[in-house]
Amino acid sequence: MSVSAPLEHLSAEQGQEFPSQEWKQVANPADHGLSADVRSKVDAALEALPTTSFIAVAGGEILYSYGDISEVSYLASTRKSILSMLMGKAVAEGKIDLDLTMADLGIDEDHGLLPIEKTATLRDLLISSSGVYHRPGSPGSNTKNIPERGSKKPGTYFHYNNWDFNVLGAAFEQLTGRSVFKAFEEDFAGPMQMQDFDLSRQRMMGYEGASRYLAYHFFLSGRDMARLGLAMVRQGRWGDTQVMPTEWVAESTKIRVPAESMNESEKSRIAGYSYLWWIPVVTDETPEWQGACVAAGHFGQFILCLPALDMVFVNRRAIPDHLAIARNDGSFKEELPAVTMENFLGVADHFIRAKLTTG
Repeated sequence: MSVSAPLEHLSAEQGQEFPSQEWKQVANPADHGLSADVRSKVDAALEALPTTSFIAVAGGEILYSYGDISEVSYLASTRKSILSMLMGKAVAEGKIDLDLTMADLGIDEDHGLLPIEKTATLRDLLISSSGVYHRPGSPGSNTKNIPERGSKKPGTYFHYNNWDFNVLGAAFEQLTGRSVFKAFEEDFAGPMQMQDFDLSRQRMMGYEGASRYLAYHFFLSGRDMARLGLAMVRQGRWGDTQVMPTEWVAESTKIRVPAESMNESEKSRIAGYSYLWWIPVVTDETPEWQGACVAAGHFGQFILCLPALDMVFVNRRAIPDHLAIARNDGSFKEELPAVTMENFLGVADHFIRAKLTTG
């Protein structure tokens, strides 16, 4: 069977079902190709990983779950894609102009940014290409091959850098008059009827004295992360509500930095980076990946949005709060067994291949 035929068949069916307060379970998993054999292979793949929970959503319902999908834990860098989602409404309303510079916003550090660094725009920060190599206020940056300060023109060189991401959070709050966490509650958690969101659980974290700009860290459950993924798959729609502009979903998931231009360790299945989203490789043989995007966080926190198949996948590798806090204040520097991007996408492949057999 060709791939294109089932894609045409599936595209007419997608987009109707949204969870209310509780997720519905897919009534007949075989309709999505989830046979006992496929389920067994997925179970075995997850058992071999340090995954604590996993969800596959098809057609707005839970097709498969593993572990405790209600467990709330640290999202690490998955937070960045969430900020991208939040920015869409503010950009559309004119509250955020992506061409504002650090100088325009009064963004600075105690020992000062360089004149060239102050010319970086919010758009440059969204693609982690600010050219600002000041020490970030939290861990998680690429710590290899860091350029000299002032050596790169903003917007021309990708370096995965938490300074950019943390400053984006501060700029969002400055320009919208809302905290990142309150905006999330009002724009997403409420309208999407998230089951496990607790505003008091979210927190700013980071090193003491490294930077004025700390990290806005989210603590969410796997099943609430899946709601975020579904909103992306449905082009910003949640039921009858447009929680994100459709145009922003498209703009924020176009490749802005191709993989070959990244100062970054190779991610074999990633074609590039967009506005705080990783964009998977698509080929003529894999049109089901068209429009896909991935949110990725340390230790194995992932959301894969696959609009061509109306599917969402979430992986959690839960980290206790005390370790998340210790990691962000610098007192815990050990690495723990983790789920890689390749591991995660490999598990998702089982469901995708199965889905494509259901023409």
